[in-house]
Amino acid sequence: MKKRRKFLSGFNFALQGIIYCIQNERHMRFHIFAAAIALLFGWYLNISGMEWLILVFSITLVIVLEMINSAIENTIDMFTNEYHPLAEVAKNVAAGAVLVAALNALVVGAVVFLPKLFNFLSNANF
Repeated sequence: MKKRRKFLSGFNFALQGIIYCIQNERHMRFHIFAAAIALLFGWYLNISGMEWLILVFSITLVIVLEMINSAIENTIDMFTNEYHPLAEVAKNVAAGAVLVAALNALVVGAVVFLPKLFNFLSNANF
């Protein structure tokens, strides 16, 4: 019973971290909104199982890295309010990781959605 309580506490702490990021990080809200749009497009355009896997993995990667970026930034801010060049490097590298993942997600979205959109538009009777 004690192990189960520990597991549930850990799950609750993780959920609190996700909620914190959504409530307090503007970029996280943007990523969630973009992910919702991509998922709706995927549903509407009836993408394949493999496309779903790649799309969901790309979305998850961006969100996870945004959370890690937030953790790094908050940890640095906890230890110093003063400028330090290594603190700047750590924050910039973490933000850069999010940017790389977001650019990857854009490429995945283009590869998955553009052919389907072109096909949809070429078959539409306007």
